[in-house]
Amino acid sequence: MRILVVEDDKNVARAVRRGLESEGFAVDVAFDGAEGLWLASESAYDAIVLDIMLPGIDGYTVCARLREADNWAPILMLTARDGERDEAAALDTGADDFLAKPFSYVVLVARLRALLRRGGHERPVVLRAGDLALDPAAHRVSRGDDEIALTPRQFSLLEFLMRRTGEVLSKSEILGHVWDFAFEGDPNIVEVYVRQLRQRIDEPFGRRSLQTVRLVGYRLDPDGG
Repeated sequence: MRILVVEDDKNVARAVRRGLESEGFAVDVAFDGAEGLWLASESAYDAIVLDIMLPGIDGYTVCARLREADNWAPILMLTARDGERDEAAALDTGADDFLAKPFSYVVLVARLRALLRRGGHERPVVLRAGDLALDPAAHRVSRGDDEIALTPRQFSLLEFLMRRTGEVLSKSEILGHVWDFAFEGDPNIVEVYVRQLRQRIDEPFGRRSLQTVRLVGYRLDPDGG
């Protein structure tokens, strides 16, 4: 899943980025409000971590402008302040959640996971496609009673596919959500990871759930036998 972190404290921003990437997220970082607003307006993010106290345009304004533009990516606001007024102001401008600094990284990830489960369609705690199950919080994948070991990037790719089960997703859509904004490598990396996933979630079980739709993209079919 693709996350935007807007935080002017570069040490905090880089630490959050490293931590989220180790969990399999694709992460872009902006160090001021104007850049954060531009990135959030130009690209599709699954969630945004947004500091309130930013140079130029503050987090409240960034959030309000995104909502005015009908951008409803879940927003988790961060602030060094601690108080009911700040929390109320963050929520009133359209944020989905609020976390005061200093914060626990474990709590930050849990809050993001909770936000990713929300939205216009159902976002269950454990994703399922037939007998394939993925638990984002526990970072666990299983097929029936058999647990499947995946790398963080493989896990992130499978999570994206399972959140859009049955839909045909183009290579560019997958790159946009599973890799970060600055990715300039070979787009065929998607094919490499799809092949790796098939070798783990399908072939050992005699399944064909991860399908290639010729000239279009890829689809996870829960009934693929």
